Amino acid sequence: MSHLVTERGTPAGPPPPVHDHGGRGRLVEVVIPVYNEERVLAASVRRLHAYLADTFPYPFRITIADNASTDGTWRAARDLMARLDHVNAVHLELKGRGRALRHVWGTSDADVVAYMDVDLSTDLDAFLPLVAPLISGHSDLAIGSRLTRGSAVVRGPRREVISRCYNLLLRTTLAARFSDAQCGFKAARTEIVQALLPSVEDEEWFFDTELLLLAERNGLRIHEVPVDWVDDPDSRVDVVRTARDDLRGMARVARRMLTGAFRAPVGGRRAPAASDALPAGMARQLPAFAVIGAISTVAQLVLFVLLRLAMGPLWANALSLVITTVGNTAANRRFTFGVTGTGRALRQQLEGGLAFLLGLALSTGGLALLHAAAPGASRAVEVGALIAANAVATLVRFLLMRAWIFHPRRLADRDAPAGSPHAGDPRTALRTDVTISRDGRAPAAGETGGNLS
Repeated sequence: MSHLVTERGTPAGPPPPVHDHGGRGRLVEVVIPVYNEERVLAASVRRLHAYLADTFPYPFRITIADNASTDGTWRAARDLMARLDHVNAVHLELKGRGRALRHVWGTSDADVVAYMDVDLSTDLDAFLPLVAPLISGHSDLAIGSRLTRGSAVVRGPRREVISRCYNLLLRTTLAARFSDAQCGFKAARTEIVQALLPSVEDEEWFFDTELLLLAERNGLRIHEVPVDWVDDPDSRVDVVRTARDDLRGMARVARRMLTGAFRAPVGGRRAPAASDALPAGMARQLPAFAVIGAISTVAQLVLFVLLRLAMGPLWANALSLVITTVGNTAANRRFTFGVTGTGRALRQQLEGGLAFLLGLALSTGGLALLHAAAPGASRAVEVGALIAANAVATLVRFLLMRAWIFHPRRLADRDAPAGSPHAGDPRTALRTDVTISRDGRAPAAGETGGNLS
């Protein structure tokens, strides 16, 4: 590995205490969640065990977490546990990667816990750089990244597009700073992850993303390691179902951020307030905009898929965007920027139509390029391209709404009488048909509607 990339934040506390694990120092537990992996389990675990035994300078334990497999996976796991030192196995009655990690990590006595996919797609040479910052106390969590400088990735265009779209959507809607939420190669200090787990709700594929977002929300330090990664052509992940569940998870997390419930009791830390680094009003506006954006994205994708049954992709995309843009503008007008009343509503919808034109240009151009480069692309790839285009359009739409369409000074100018000495002065303009408060929210009962001072 050529270099390490560290995100912002400071460690939550001192290095984990040194436990006496055979006199060799801190224990690292590696979890391998599996479901019906009888065919590859033995070879992968033996390869990982040999690598760690020969090269890893710390004591280790490999735990196979069987997610309710229906083939011979559990039998193979027990055989490996009997034949290899430092290999353990647990069996869960219910499926879910997040459920398996929660079970093992939540009860682990190791100093550092990690997990990797059973196919070992990630080069194992990245494992020591992954856990070293955690053992030293430099960082709290660590992730392998296929999307940062220094990584080398071999995979098909479909999964590449979907992965990049998903991480772009996380950055633009939930302000994530990590680069790769989905890489199956992660680690954490045990006391930190055990403090976070009770606040993580997902039990399946969104578990990783929710854990990382929660860590960032609490000001923890996430270390990124560029990895060499080769796609497993036999992957059985249902991409469309996973994408749908991820969008639902993002909407749920955004809702928790909006209500202030996305917190965890990490000792000695104060979660950085968004208002500390953002312009006035934006800390409240961003979560509301993210929730509305996630709902709009899901609605537009559903409409696109339904309309696609009766028309071509370009028309289906245009019509679904028209419908959802009207609803998106109205919802952001009321809930994100706190503007009420009917005054200027039609004009603001027309101005919001510029965002529609931008989204239409980006998504139509993206679909046209996709079909030019890959004729006959699958519906899943079309959806991935739409997600990427919508992510870019979403960021521009928020900036346009905040800086132009619903800017408080502009709203005040429209309501001041022509020639009035207060025209253009938001501190004295009185609101009559549009109500907005100084931080962009609807005022509580008893507040003066137009006082923006």
